Amino acid sequence: MGKTKRGKGCKIMAIADGHGLPLAVCTASASPAEVKLAPQTVEERFVAEVPERLIGDKAYDSDRLDDQLMRESASR
Repeated sequence: MGKTKRGKGCKIMAIADGHGLPLAVCTASASPAEVKLAPQTVEERFVAEVPERLIGDKAYDSDRLDDQLMRESASR
């Protein structure tokens, strides 16, 4: 999808519910960090409801991301 330091690559971002059913899938260039792709993935979800909680690994540990997702969910 896009150029990286080692060549071309892509990331597939996904959100699943507690039962493992997919709620959102998004593909993007491999260059951006996961924390920057998370809001876009939430926006491209298959269901109308915004997830109440999101759990991710260290790549998603960001106060800025937490604040952004809270603002977006509060505005709906």
